[in-house]
Amino acid sequence: MNQRVPSSRAVGLGRVKPQAPGNRNIFCNDRQANLHLRFKGNSISTTKYNFFTFLPKGLFEQFRRVANLYFLTISIFSTTPISPVSPITNVLPLSMVLLLSLIKEAFEDWKRFQNDMTINNNVIDVLQDKEWVSIPWKKLQVGDIVKVKQDGFIPADLLFLASTNVDGVCYIETANLDGETNLKIRKALEKTWDYLTPEKASEFKVTNLQDKLTRSLQDD
Repeated sequence: MNQRVPSSRAVGLGRVKPQAPGNRNIFCNDRQANLHLRFKGNSISTTKYNFFTFLPKGLFEQFRRVANLYFLTISIFSTTPISPVSPITNVLPLSMVLLLSLIKEAFEDWKRFQNDMTINNNVIDVLQDKEWVSIPWKKLQVGDIVKVKQDGFIPADLLFLASTNVDGVCYIETANLDGETNLKIRKALEKTWDYLTPEKASEFKVTNLQDKLTRSLQDD
């Protein structure tokens, strides 16, 4: 999830070791070390279907509706020899309803796909080889050091290191997460206040022990 400006394993001695249950080791500014941990990518997908699942899942969703299931049953009975009506009088209206519903589902899912592509292709400055490089959000990796500009959007969960403000603070808006429009204050540790230049930020090499993932936006 994005804010506005704001089995786990560990590597040791050349091999992968299991971590304590529920904890995750993150190696900051070290993509090679994080590569072995197989973290999920940063791209998002809100679509319900893909090319292969659209028809079966779409029909399943349609027949979860009682009305459609009822008319399907009536249409099946109308194909029997004892039915007093022609099957087409029931099958044709149901088919039209299903067709229009599937077209609507396809259009809405396509819009979701386009929106996902727009978000995933937003760019963010990432520290690579002692310089800031602009990459799409979807290529952002765990442990990367990023530079968020004023009034920009935060593409992932971040650890705040430094700010251009002299007191090491920043103000973030989280309205698209929790609906609150008031700006929240975050302050960096004094030890990291000078990590603003690419040369200085490249010296930041730590192992960050994180709690397990949770759906809650607030700490317990």
